[in-house]
Amino acid sequence: MSTPTLRKWDARLAGPVPHDVSYYSKCMLGGALACGFTHAGITPLDVAKCNMQVNPLKYSGLLPSLRTLIKEEGQTGIWKGFGPTFVGYSLQGMFKYGLYEVFKDAYMNLAGEELSNKYKGAIWLAGSASAEVFADIALCPLEMTKVKIQTSATGTFPTGFGAALSQMRATKVETRFPFGSLVPLWSRQIPYTMAKFFFFEKIVQSFYTYVLTEPKDSYAKTTQLGVTFASGYLAGVVCAIVSHPADSVVSLLGKVENKGKSVGTIINETGMAKLATKGLGTRVVMIGTLTGFQWWIYDSFKAAMGMGTTGGK
Repeated sequence: MSTPTLRKWDARLAGPVPHDVSYYSKCMLGGALACGFTHAGITPLDVAKCNMQVNPLKYSGLLPSLRTLIKEEGQTGIWKGFGPTFVGYSLQGMFKYGLYEVFKDAYMNLAGEELSNKYKGAIWLAGSASAEVFADIALCPLEMTKVKIQTSATGTFPTGFGAALSQMRATKVETRFPFGSLVPLWSRQIPYTMAKFFFFEKIVQSFYTYVLTEPKDSYAKTTQLGVTFASGYLAGVVCAIVSHPADSVVSLLGKVENKGKSVGTIINETGMAKLATKGLGTRVVMIGTLTGFQWWIYDSFKAAMGMGTTGGK
């Protein structure tokens, strides 16, 4: 009598549905929806935050900055950069969330079932960092355009999406378009995304271990999505603190006075204390809310597609 062959463990088959091309494609679409709409929706906060970073004497706080922008440029002044924000972060979200699922499964299969369960945190960190490398390549040209639109003095740079892109291409020697900000973007976004995914997964796991102790699938989808939003918000607060210094550098690179200066020079001139704190309160509120809603939209989309929510024990 022949001995039955044991089937090799596969992370792609360990969830509620198989992780096939269709699954990953839906995750990419969910990520695009989650990031594109949320980032574009808080454009006024982003405009205020960027101007607080590059001109702290004029823009001293969130509400005063918004009032100044509206006074000088009208209501359109607080929506500058909406186009590149929406397109850029839709692309970034598509690769961030979709490739995270791909890389997470790949690294779990490389490690095997036992090590994957033992070192879940390392898998989350490696998967999110790998995904963000590609997400930022897609984002960089549009992020550079957005920052230039938002931080340029009135009348010195086009505010329309198409005209701004054309101007960035025409002045690429000066602006280092399209990938001049890629390294500082990586330094901001990779730690941010690692924190975003690690702490989200960890907090979700804690909810289902210490608060909601029954099997995850026994809870209503509304309860699961509540856990998703709360975990996303808390993870976002950590993300904001971790990535704020690099975010300040990205904003300062778009300032006219810093044209041609290296990242090291900007850091030395500004000082780490100011880079880490100026505009941080605004960014904590912005990123906490943003991250909470991103995870909620992403998991709502996954749940609607019958794919289950993210994370658990």
